[in-house]
Amino acid sequence: MAALAAVTAVGLIVDERVVLGAPVWFKPFKFAVSFAAYGLTLAWMLSRRPAPGRLGDRAAHVVVVSGLIEMAVITGQALRGRRSHFNVETPLDRGLFIVMGLTIVALWTATLVIAVLLFRARLGDRATTWAIRLGLLIALAGLALGGLMLMPTPEQQADGLRTAVGAHSVGVPDGGPAMPVTGWNTTGGDLRIPHFVGMHALQALPLLLYGIEALAGRFARLRDARVRLRLVLVAAGFLTGLLAVVTWQALRGQALVHPDAATLTALAALAAATGLATYAALRRRTATPAPGLTAPSPTLTTESPA
Repeated sequence: MAALAAVTAVGLIVDERVVLGAPVWFKPFKFAVSFAAYGLTLAWMLSRRPAPGRLGDRAAHVVVVSGLIEMAVITGQALRGRRSHFNVETPLDRGLFIVMGLTIVALWTATLVIAVLLFRARLGDRATTWAIRLGLLIALAGLALGGLMLMPTPEQQADGLRTAVGAHSVGVPDGGPAMPVTGWNTTGGDLRIPHFVGMHALQALPLLLYGIEALAGRFARLRDARVRLRLVLVAAGFLTGLLAVVTWQALRGQALVHPDAATLTALAALAAATGLATYAALRRRTATPAPGLTAPSPTLTTESPA
């Protein structure tokens, strides 16, 4: 996937073709980068298991094969100058879109199996264990929310020809004005946003914990394992709330960059609740740190699973 990201990045420079207002190689590039991060994170999580087993290895292979098939279709359609998602204009386009749907179901199921296995294992200290577990749960929710994009729009339901089924955008057609880099719609709702937020909780929670541990050498409070666990739980609560808010915003046909009063109120409430919870997690009395813990622990890098 990393190699494919490099190849598609070159395509972005040398190929001037456009599909639905975006460079034809933009989607393959984004998906290659996303799959690279997804695979790397799952590989690291699986490496934390104290007793690796065949089921986890097989689930990992399903993720790999599913990702390769998905990217083969997306890249192939880019070569043809065709859209990959929601395209049912020709029998070939319809068949390829069905294949993509089946591979995503397989990938989601394999990720669920991995999540179940990791819920049954001790993956380090409690903060690390729960950062991995909760990151997987939120990622599964984000992946599942991608199914909302498959619902036919009112315009598609009225179109007897039915050249497309489903859309990224809500309330406006796909391919309109978009944010730089992400390509998210700026005039209507975009269901890719909750999909993105949910999926990347997989990386966000472990990286947050790594940052907390890096700061433990300067702030004594963060050396306490219970404090680190509480902060991970607060962060997971924030990401869950953010996922709910951006999903609600998108389903109402509202662009991320143009929130209304209701959305701003919800975000303010979420920020306030997160701030209070963080303060409580840091202020609550905890047990004395274990002797000798004066620097960041290697929980996320070299610590052997307990």
